[in-house]
Amino acid sequence: MSSNYSILSTKKLATAQKELLLNSGIGFVEYNAIEIELLDIEFNRDIACAIFTSKNAVKAIHNSDLNIENCFCVGANTKKFLEKNRQKVVEMAQNASELGKIIAKNYKNEQFYFFCGNLRRDELPLILKENKIKMEEVMVYKTHIKSKKFDRKFDGILFFSPSGIQSYISNNIMDTSTAFCIGNTTASEAKNYTNNIIVANKPTVENVIVQAVKYFDKRI
Repeated sequence: MSSNYSILSTKKLATAQKELLLNSGIGFVEYNAIEIELLDIEFNRDIACAIFTSKNAVKAIHNSDLNIENCFCVGANTKKFLEKNRQKVVEMAQNASELGKIIAKNYKNEQFYFFCGNLRRDELPLILKENKIKMEEVMVYKTHIKSKKFDRKFDGILFFSPSGIQSYISNNIMDTSTAFCIGNTTASEAKNYTNNIIVANKPTVENVIVQAVKYFDKRI
């Protein structure tokens, strides 16, 4: 199968992920729209409840001396990564708002530590604040925007975070490109620039690619 469609991935893909695109005959370009800097953990204590909304936060605490009893996280990949690092996950949600609502409903009397990045979204902290749930934020990584200008149009662009969209938009326009987003939070950011948005069924890189392949396969 071959097509004249082209896709830009705002994240460098693993070999198996690239094959999903190559097997479909869709041309693609990849680059890292953002760069993650893991920070040193400056405190050492026992934590009853910890919140993780990204794998980057889990990577940042990997070599620390933190003793965490219960983890609350966003996304199956983050859950898998936590469990791989021998952490106990008691709640998982598909997005930060959903996780905030679960905590507000079932864990009102707990105190939480939210391990996050410098560009973290407001949804979850606001829900916990509104419900008077104690939470301390701990910044454990920084997201750096790596802007790049493309002198061509792409039929589809794969986005994996709101900051990835901000990075792309800093030097390019969406024009007629379809934005394929890993989740609703990323899609909310994309709505600022386009109405051509498709959200993955599951918040995984593979599912974003599958949605793009299905979309363009119908148009060949």
